[in-house]
Amino acid sequence: MDRMLYVAMSGAKEVSLSQANNSNNLANANTDGFKQDFNIFRAQHVEGPGWSSRAYSMDERPATDFSAGAIKVTGRELDVVTKEDGFLAIEAPNGDEAFVRSASLQILADGSLVDVKGNPVLNENGIQINIPPIKTMTIGSDGTISIVPAEEASNQLVVLDRLRLVKPDIQSLEKGLDGYTRLKEDEAPLVQENVKMMSGALESSSVNTAEALVKMIELSRKYELQIKMMSTSKTHAQKSDALLSLK
Repeated sequence: MDRMLYVAMSGAKEVSLSQANNSNNLANANTDGFKQDFNIFRAQHVEGPGWSSRAYSMDERPATDFSAGAIKVTGRELDVVTKEDGFLAIEAPNGDEAFVRSASLQILADGSLVDVKGNPVLNENGIQINIPPIKTMTIGSDGTISIVPAEEASNQLVVLDRLRLVKPDIQSLEKGLDGYTRLKEDEAPLVQENVKMMSGALESSSVNTAEALVKMIELSRKYELQIKMMSTSKTHAQKSDALLSLK
């Protein structure tokens, strides 16, 4: 009976992990630019002498849904979203280059251009962008940053820099446990591309709320089934003990 118990315990653990991932997707259903993670179960056979009669379930995150979400118009000049499968480059907290489809840009007191999480936005040379004192700032469809300096007349538009825009193969991307999308190891560095973008808008999350809720119910029932198997294993063990105790 211990074999049945361990198989059920393993199943319950893996269902819990899948439920945690699904809950994370659901919690970010309203997070702009969020990309949901997929989950699958597969059988992991127990290796060893004798017949392979036991198979544990294993939960895996095979991929991330990088499909574009719905465009949400905000009217804010520093809200940007890329088109044509393009990505905008930012610097992740660990210093790596990461990629997003949409960002709500902010200008800090020291002039640093960052996203809403405080991550520096990179220019076409991979360098952090710094904005001098300005009156206004606009971002063109090709990622060009134009400003009106604070000391100039309102019609004196100056081209300052250009956002780093790339167009990677989706298969070359992966989302880390920290939630940031990067190139996979051993992938060649990306070059600046002619990616079009739009300002005054953000991309919505790729999470389908109804689908995530249905999956939550499905996983809950799978978990209940594993718990029932544990209870059945206990009952069988008690009956076996009772039979062995007969004289």
